[in-house]
Amino acid sequence: MIDHMGIFFVVFIAIAAILANIGIWAPRRTWVRVCAVAMAALFIPAAYASVADLLSRPKPVSIEWMHRNAREATVLGSRISDGKAIYLWLQLPGEMQPRAYVLPYSEQTARQLFEAQAEAKQKGTETKMKRPFGRRQARETADEQFFAPPQPPLPLKSRDNSSPIEAPRPHSG
Repeated sequence: MIDHMGIFFVVFIAIAAILANIGIWAPRRTWVRVCAVAMAALFIPAAYASVADLLSRPKPVSIEWMHRNAREATVLGSRISDGKAIYLWLQLPGEMQPRAYVLPYSEQTARQLFEAQAEAKQKGTETKMKRPFGRRQARETADEQFFAPPQPPLPLKSRDNSSPIEAPRPHSG
């Protein structure tokens, strides 16, 4: 299975190959064509290094486009950097791997996240985030972006027929 990084890297290599081909066949001086091919060859490791470096950094929620319609995400962890940013580790529905994101700092958002995490801990549930990639204005005007869902009800007990204890039966007579 090819991951997203592999797909992007293949696209980068194809672009570099096209640029190198144009550089080779362009009606220019030889030194210009050699420089064009050398630049295309240097583009490949630079593209790989930049994509690999981006993998370790949280993505701003404002540029998420693949999951922009997600209605909800589970907050697995967070770090609030006062006055700078809010870092989130989110589990998106249907995704196997969690992802790191960064929100612009807002005191209201930070307070709401802190309170939702405290409430979730008290209830024994997870912290959730509504519309994590919605428009910025929608996030700022939302009453509740982070929340702790109620604890799910316990499953009903089923009666096991092999149980040695039986319910008392009324006497007839």
